[in-house]
Amino acid sequence: MFDALSERLTAVLDRLRGKGALTEADVSAALREIRIALLEADVHYQVAKELIATIRERAVGSEVLESLTPGQQVVKIVRDALTEAMGGDRTALALQKRPAVILLVGLQGSGKTTTAAKLASSLAKEGRKPVLAACDIHRPAAAEQLETLGTALDLPVVARTDPDPARIAGGAVAWAKANGRDVVLVDTAGRLQIDEEMMDEVGEISAAVEPDETLLVVDAMTGQEAVGVAATFDERIGLTGIVLAKLDGDARGGAALSIRHVTGKPVVYVGTGERIDRLEPFHPGRMADRILGMGDVLSLIEEAEEQLDQTKAEELIDHIRKDKFTLQDFLEQIEEMQKLGPVSQILERLPGAAKLKGRTADDADEQEMKRTLAILRSMTLKERLNPSIIGGSRKKRIARGSGVKVRDVNRVLSRFEDAKRALKLVGGRRGRNKLPADLLGNL
Repeated sequence: MFDALSERLTAVLDRLRGKGALTEADVSAALREIRIALLEADVHYQVAKELIATIRERAVGSEVLESLTPGQQVVKIVRDALTEAMGGDRTALALQKRPAVILLVGLQGSGKTTTAAKLASSLAKEGRKPVLAACDIHRPAAAEQLETLGTALDLPVVARTDPDPARIAGGAVAWAKANGRDVVLVDTAGRLQIDEEMMDEVGEISAAVEPDETLLVVDAMTGQEAVGVAATFDERIGLTGIVLAKLDGDARGGAALSIRHVTGKPVVYVGTGERIDRLEPFHPGRMADRILGMGDVLSLIEEAEEQLDQTKAEELIDHIRKDKFTLQDFLEQIEEMQKLGPVSQILERLPGAAKLKGRTADDADEQEMKRTLAILRSMTLKERLNPSIIGGSRKKRIARGSGVKVRDVNRVLSRFEDAKRALKLVGGRRGRNKLPADLLGNL
């Protein structure tokens, strides 16, 4: 989402870092480029203006211009200003009651229903016992969609039991109390635009359940329009936070940078993909790092700890120590890494991500990953456990089964042998110590 903005800001700041000394004119020229980059990214004009004023005030001073590393100082100032604009510290949900109630509101098509399921899944992983309430009685199949998502997550859904959405929501809270559930997520109806009927309905639901949190779900791809929608909802029903959905889409990033500054309401979560696990807590500092091409390694580590199978990792380490690393291990590790999302999403969490973007299609091609998986899955289990038996006729069969050329099969086998040699070397050096996580990631 921030590709264009990140590339522009990274280029500007790299030029400043490359200078041995900075003048006020250097800073002013850089700030003009930063301002243009922010406006082109659809950042609200008032936010862009105040950001530039803040950076100028902090950067044009003797302690910066006369320091030994003025470029680095300016980078830190820009990073801090972006972090402050997006809210400063991470804002967690305040769920005090039992059951606590989270009311999800927003326009039609913003992703409320999917976000409700994603948030329920996230809370369940934290040890909560959520229940979903389907209070959208207007959109065809809205309740059915939520029930399907709830079934996939093994979570209960209270659907239409009454033509009144407020009574459905109230019934869901009563059901949660009776069945030992501690969080109720209420999915409400949206419209193509804000109208009195929608606001009245949401207001009645809110009055019926007295939510701990009222979260506005906005489509990040709507840009500055999302800021206006948030301001209106906050004025009419009172928001406690915002969820930016579709942050992985083809958008310019303006909503993420503007919405907290304009509305005063924190962004609490961001949706980064269609999968049910693609919902992340919003950390302003980490997002600022990503925008400036510094990566977000902390979030990547947290996701890896949550998603990856530790038992399989331990089995892999044991195989490496005993020099029994096979194509089956190779396949399982690639499948594990896929849990972290597309290669492009992993790359953008790494420092220098903006500079890697141009190489993604060649060096970390998603299609290459899919070809490798197809080749490995076209092998029999016997072949994956005993790669030495894969001769010419077997390679031809594997190539036909995976829809590739024999040379592609040879390339995968060659990469496997390279990985096996490297792992054997490192495993031998480290003895019985655990192998580093970055080495496992390179598989």
